[in-house]
Amino acid sequence: MSWTEERVSVLKKLWAEGHSASQIAKQLGGVTRNAVIGKVHRLGLSGRATPSRPVKRPPRLARPKPRVMPDGSVKQAAPAVAETVEPRTAPERTPADIMAPLPPLQQADGEPASILTLRDSMCKWPIGDPADPKFAFCGRKADCGPYCAEHAKVAFQPARKRDTRKGEYDYVRRIAG
Repeated sequence: MSWTEERVSVLKKLWAEGHSASQIAKQLGGVTRNAVIGKVHRLGLSGRATPSRPVKRPPRLARPKPRVMPDGSVKQAAPAVAETVEPRTAPERTPADIMAPLPPLQQADGEPASILTLRDSMCKWPIGDPADPKFAFCGRKADCGPYCAEHAKVAFQPARKRDTRKGEYDYVRRIAG
């Protein structure tokens, strides 16, 4: 395939209209997308009327599937409606809200624990903003892993009980023994 004057003019026209190299190759026929890109580059074409990006379409929403009931009847799912959430009367309080912030423990030299003075047996709870020069670590005796007892209450929350299918889990646990 050779680039005739007619094909070059069609290429220039389509390029200026904002068509992609793939679209131009299809319209010209007998050339690949890369051949079109190469010719555009050699011709020094630039500045397109519109970008060749595809139009973004809104996402398709899945249709609700009908449910087959145990008696064999078919029940159509109700269309999705936004649920209304009623405001809580009192916000839940976490241990972090209840516990007053503990100041960092002063070490023997009168300074709070820093990353350089921190030891394995010391609480590693960060206090303050790391960018602040007064940033320190708790420094108390680490009783519960890396934290002191007070900070462990905040760091390690008890797992919530699962109320669904509890009986089945107990049954499996007894059988597995």
